[in-house]
Amino acid sequence: MFSFFKSFLPTSYLLPGWLILATNPLVSLLQGLMGACGISVLCSLLRVHLLLEESWNEKHNEGTSSVRSSSKPVRAKHGLFGMLQFFFVTGILAIVGSRVASLVVLEFCLRAVSGLLTAGPDTRKYLQQLLVQSQFSLGCAISCSMHFLHEGASQRWLSLLLAAALSWYLAKKAAALLHHVVALYKLHSSQRYCGICISLLTSGCHLLPMLCRTMIIAFFVAVLGAVSIINQQFLSATEALRFWTPLTICYTLLVVYMQEEQHRLPSSQALLNAVVVRLGGLMVLMLTVGRWADVLHILICFLGEASCLIPNMDLLDAASSQDEEDFTNYAMTARRQTSRTHEKQRQR
Repeated sequence: MFSFFKSFLPTSYLLPGWLILATNPLVSLLQGLMGACGISVLCSLLRVHLLLEESWNEKHNEGTSSVRSSSKPVRAKHGLFGMLQFFFVTGILAIVGSRVASLVVLEFCLRAVSGLLTAGPDTRKYLQQLLVQSQFSLGCAISCSMHFLHEGASQRWLSLLLAAALSWYLAKKAAALLHHVVALYKLHSSQRYCGICISLLTSGCHLLPMLCRTMIIAFFVAVLGAVSIINQQFLSATEALRFWTPLTICYTLLVVYMQEEQHRLPSSQALLNAVVVRLGGLMVLMLTVGRWADVLHILICFLGEASCLIPNMDLLDAASSQDEEDFTNYAMTARRQTSRTHEKQRQR
């Protein structure tokens, strides 16, 4: 009881102990920047993938009387609002501690695996929805992985600075690709004189599998780091077992509940409900076996999830309405037609 009140007393830094950052603010900022860049790359490539599907649907429905009912067209997010969102997510990821980020990563991985096992014939559609839902979890995964991989390094901030610069470069290139596809893909793919658009026309069906493989690698490393980070908080195996047992039970119950809700409600509403339920469950768990700093960081995670999902609800709607299998068949057919065209030109 005394330790509970002691946590609110000011320390030598004139702040309660649970408000003091566990790591160097510069290190946290760089980790948050890399996480935000990873989210930006994911969203840009997802929009490119969905724009390719939208272009195919227009060609497929061209000349027919039936018009396919679809959601709003997918467009690039840019301008002042996009920059504000990017820096806001960077700040959120910088503030969230590595312990809570680890819990978010583990929760998402359990939910993703259970969802894939119960998806049935709608696996491709579920994969697209899962990629949209994984934005903030991906940022936490990158931040958690960087904390794990650079822990104990003598020049940690310099390594993170170089990694952040590379992440920024990749995010800029992915955004440039998205703007190019939005503005010129329809023209260049029909005229066939742009290398980028021809590559997307012939190999666009491989974009989603590439994203899935990349996400698997990123979350695999993050899970290793998350388990290591959480186990560092315990002095004995008994304490670790006392933490992991209720955590596993709560996660399993939450996953079962959310899978049932996703079949009853529309995709967007089910997604927002799932965010509230799982983060609320984490908050209850942290109130039981966690620290006050963890509770504060989970509250901040609500803002992070909202800042990633609400501006990109069009991605979720498009992912729910697009037909991935038809697009894959079309892309493979276009690839064969392009190869035949090149063969004819060589013969001439």
